[in-house]
Amino acid sequence: MKYLYKIASVLFLLGLVSCSEEKIGESQFGTVTGKVVNSDTFEPMENVKILSSPTTSTVFTDAEGKFTVSNVKVGEYSFQAQKDGFIAKFEAVTVTANNTSEIVFELSKSTANNKPPTVPVLAAPTDNSTSQPINLELSWTVTDPDNDTMTYTINLRNDKNSDIAVFTDIKDKKLALTNLMYGTKYYWQVSVSDGVNAPILSTISAFSTIAFPATRHLFVKTINGNNVIFTADDTGKQYQLTSSDKNYWRPRRNNQAQKIAFIGTTGSQNDIYTMNFDGTNIKKVTSSIPIAGFNANYIGYSWNASGSEFIYPNFDKLYRIKSDGSGVAKIFQTPNGKFISECDWSADGSKIALKVNDINGYGVEIYVINPSGVVVTPILAGLPGAASGLNFSVSGLKLLYARDVSGFENSNYRQLDSRIFEYSFVLGNSYELTTGKPQGTNDLDVRYSPNEAELIFMNTSNDGLSVKNVVKTGIGVTDSRVILFTGASMPDWE
Repeated sequence: MKYLYKIASVLFLLGLVSCSEEKIGESQFGTVTGKVVNSDTFEPMENVKILSSPTTSTVFTDAEGKFTVSNVKVGEYSFQAQKDGFIAKFEAVTVTANNTSEIVFELSKSTANNKPPTVPVLAAPTDNSTSQPINLELSWTVTDPDNDTMTYTINLRNDKNSDIAVFTDIKDKKLALTNLMYGTKYYWQVSVSDGVNAPILSTISAFSTIAFPATRHLFVKTINGNNVIFTADDTGKQYQLTSSDKNYWRPRRNNQAQKIAFIGTTGSQNDIYTMNFDGTNIKKVTSSIPIAGFNANYIGYSWNASGSEFIYPNFDKLYRIKSDGSGVAKIFQTPNGKFISECDWSADGSKIALKVNDINGYGVEIYVINPSGVVVTPILAGLPGAASGLNFSVSGLKLLYARDVSGFENSNYRQLDSRIFEYSFVLGNSYELTTGKPQGTNDLDVRYSPNEAELIFMNTSNDGLSVKNVVKTGIGVTDSRVILFTGASMPDWE
């Protein structure tokens, strides 16, 4: 009996030990950590409530969106992240003894009670305002009841063409516009989005820009390695007409056609283009037969008084073409194979002046042909050195040109002493015009002023490196030389 009692006692103790071990295992703990971010921006979210099922400690995220729940009994849990204005999110997690389990919540905004922004009110420029500058700022007002982050889209169109400019992802309630077209009516509208509701559209507002100023001078400046065309009014205020990213040069204005012509690079060739006085509506004239010669910088063209046709050279041939690019026809070819570099058409259409030269720019000849291509007046031949610039007087009885009287010739086409000459068809000879040219400089690309009492031309040092200036001087008037524009070349004055 005593023996049986001992056996029963041992069995009871073993049962107690077994029960004790099972109780300890049930009470093991782990840790749960995590982070809460905005599902749209992935930015951390602060003060998000974290709770679980089965229930554990309730915690809140810190400024970095992080949280930690300690002393979580081992087992299967469903954790939940809650924040006003966002859809609650659940994540399952298994907690194991003495380990850390990690979870990430991506909360999305709740649209159930989110209100859309107000209708944007277009503040400036005021509706139907006029004489606005071509560089201005659009501004508007709008609010959001839920203080959501708002982004804006602006649509801008005009009455000159069918272009619609769209500006997206604007964060501020303003937009700076630059290089608008002169004399143009613009229409603009703002769309606002809070990222939750459908975008809200404003009404459409309109404004008109100032008219393009009256200008008469044209010239070229070099910007970023490109020739860029400028115009200026009588006060000297300058306006850039062509892009600094394009290579455009040799501008010629025609008041009857209300257009400016110029040469531009198109791929591997050079062509004649036209544009409005304000630089808009650029159109190419030549195509299959480009303008070409011994050197693109020293090539020129001309158009008739009405602006309906151009004449231009292509090496040893002279072509005529209509301003719309049609009707191209050869009207002359040099008898000796020399290249035609420059041409000018008299106002009455009866004379065409040509400057021809060899492949190096020398062996210059200047002569006049009639519209049928017959040489009628020789003006210059047999002299060494370079020559440039042909321009008839309005009457067609005089012709301007410039010539390097030094007779210098080299592979760089450098000129040492270029002076201005005038040929009189009445007298039948050429004579130098006194211009007060500084020693060591060249006067080039000469043209008559509109009243023919003055000359406009480019002057620069004969080193080929110094600044180029557009200069004017009175014909036969001493000490009247004036610099109009610095850093400029290829002038025109109409």
